[in-house]
Amino acid sequence: MTDLPRNQHIVASGLVAAVGAWVTYISYTQEPAAAFLFPRMISTVFVVLALWTFGKALLGKSQVGNGLSAQAMKNILPGLIVALIYIFWAAKGLGFYTASTITFFILLSLYDPAPHSEGRTWIKRIIITAGFLAVMYGLFAALLNVYTPREIFF
Repeated sequence: MTDLPRNQHIVASGLVAAVGAWVTYISYTQEPAAAFLFPRMISTVFVVLALWTFGKALLGKSQVGNGLSAQAMKNILPGLIVALIYIFWAAKGLGFYTASTITFFILLSLYDPAPHSEGRTWIKRIIITAGFLAVMYGLFAALLNVYTPREIFF
């Protein structure tokens, strides 16, 4: 039982490293190459850090806390499900910006502690989501000229 936090850290960092390696592989095998320059840089840094963390966890050199409780996992699960739907279907099926907006709004609604019965909190969530979309568009489309999945909307 005392190895539970360490084992959780090994499994979690191993999964993150695997996803990082997968994303890096995908970013280096897509064409046109110029459109994937930014994702290649970010994914390379991401996978190096993820592999470093995984290695530290395997060697027992990472400092771990008490691990995640069942309640914490229960709290994380809805957001994880939404994120997986976004990654594996929505970003490509609905377009990057549309899917990102919907996903951000759902996650904000799930985890915002403000009451769901008041109209002003929904207006606040809509304004925050619109600001998020503006930042995402400004960052990826205008500033970095990054290729994003485009399908139904944009």
